[in-house]
Amino acid sequence: MLDQDSAAIVFPGQGSQRPGMGKDFFDNIPISRQTFEEASDALGWDVAALCFSEDDRLNLTEFTQPCILATEIAMYRGLKALYPFSPSFFGGHSLGEFSALVAADVFPFPDTLRIVHERGRLMQNAVPVGVGGMAAVILNDLDVLQVRSLLADLPVDVANENSLNQVVISGNAEALPTAERRLSEQFTDPSFRMVALRVSAPFHSRFMQPIEEPFGRVLQASSLSWQPANAVKVTSNYSGTYHSSSTDSILQSLVFQLSHTVRWIDNMRILSSSAKSVFEVGPGRPLRDFFKTIGVTCSSITTFSAAQRLFRDGK
Repeated sequence: MLDQDSAAIVFPGQGSQRPGMGKDFFDNIPISRQTFEEASDALGWDVAALCFSEDDRLNLTEFTQPCILATEIAMYRGLKALYPFSPSFFGGHSLGEFSALVAADVFPFPDTLRIVHERGRLMQNAVPVGVGGMAAVILNDLDVLQVRSLLADLPVDVANENSLNQVVISGNAEALPTAERRLSEQFTDPSFRMVALRVSAPFHSRFMQPIEEPFGRVLQASSLSWQPANAVKVTSNYSGTYHSSSTDSILQSLVFQLSHTVRWIDNMRILSSSAKSVFEVGPGRPLRDFFKTIGVTCSSITTFSAAQRLFRDGK
């Protein structure tokens, strides 16, 4: 049987979006439908219609972020309504950290939709299109410190420490070929690969620093509605450990998350040491494979039918 005592739930971030995401929850669970309607009311446009259709805006960052947040919270609320599903710990990868803060009752859902909509707009506009880029560096037992050392003099940063086999680098697009050459010369193992990511800006890099101040103001404007005491059960991408119960600390960590490394390996380790089981809830399941690299089983729920199988069969 599934061990839901002391469970952790994790939410994937940008890149997990897909047309039709969340529609099966919308169709089958009233509270999931209500969640999409609440999102539309908060943002002033039809979130469900954008999530469910073949609309190019779904891949534009300012729309992607609230759409993923709405889908993940609709799925999470639906699971809680149907099953004895009550996680004790929460985590999220990049944008997913905001879903985790909503699920843990730290941030109100409507406010957070508006926050991530503005976050996406700021991130999109931080750097002219084509100037920045990102790439996944894939290698068995990857040495992150060595990657940082090899790139130290380039306008390129380690954006995500995703797993023991993958980091993402981010920065000036013209510098990425040099980064690839250096890494390929150093890492001669056949498992080495560098894969360019389809993104419109160099997220989680020094190039996001200009938007830290305006995003801080966005967060500050909603901070009186937060429940910071609940944040101690939510992991911070910036610190690698759990958030504190300080409003100022939460705000600062979310601002710095924009331009600093997502310390997901650290997040995975602390969550798996705190909880007996880990569930991934979202439109895609990238985090499951990341957990595998540290020897932890993560049960992924990406569809309503997957939830039915998981909770019915307990495996």
